[in-house]
Amino acid sequence: MRPGQATTHESVRARLVRTLRAAGCVFAEDEAVLLQAAARTPAELDALLARRVDGVPLEHVLGWAEFCGLRILLDDGVFVPRRRTELLVREGAAHLRRSRAAGRAGRPVVVDLCCGSGAVGAAVAALAGDVELHATDIDAAAVACARRNVAGAGGAVHHGDLYAPLPRGLAGRVDLLVVNAPYVPSAAIALMAPEARLHEPRAALDGGADGLDVHRRVAAGALTWLGPDGVLLIETSAAQARATVEAVERHGLSAAVVTDDSLGATAVVGRVRQ
Repeated sequence: MRPGQATTHESVRARLVRTLRAAGCVFAEDEAVLLQAAARTPAELDALLARRVDGVPLEHVLGWAEFCGLRILLDDGVFVPRRRTELLVREGAAHLRRSRAAGRAGRPVVVDLCCGSGAVGAAVAALAGDVELHATDIDAAAVACARRNVAGAGGAVHHGDLYAPLPRGLAGRVDLLVVNAPYVPSAAIALMAPEARLHEPRAALDGGADGLDVHRRVAAGALTWLGPDGVLLIETSAAQARATVEAVERHGLSAAVVTDDSLGATAVVGRVRQ
């Protein structure tokens, strides 16, 4: 390192922190470190900083998000994976491990509906080992992004609405159906943070009048696709969990709620009734 280089680096860092703080970034110090690491030139750093100050989510500025210890590639306009969704990954991977321990042979089939960037499917595959992974999303930009993220797991990403684009040969064979569908009530979208409201697709956020329109559609089709010991895992909120359970049970599955207070996470587990 040349004399004075460290001082210059620190002064740039201080400028970044001041600018980010003024823009309302709560974790300005951490963001400054990430922006400096991402930029190859001073001009590129200034461009990244300008986007962040304009309110673009940090993950879109960087082009990636950290999720379950993985670096998930992320394109502009694609839903940013939330830390609370790690509950789905943990519960899903645990189910697959139990199935293997019980003697379930062959590669388990995992389907990630409303996959967005493909973060959930990629993380399940990373934790659970060799799986046959399929993912779907209605948004073309999300599909293109997800294909890059699940490529390492040999996964296939299908463009279309929920179950519609899945290969028909998967019917009755799915071991894990994992779903982070939109569940924000339509009227509450306007109350969301601008980073989400302005920079993520509305279809990834808006769950209809009570937030559960897509949950009901997922529940209605789940039994067709799940295998005899298959499990549906669907993210919801604490306030909506009871209604999500009712939707799942109405369509032939037993259902229970799982939570993680440290993540602020709630999910419903649906199982084929024996």
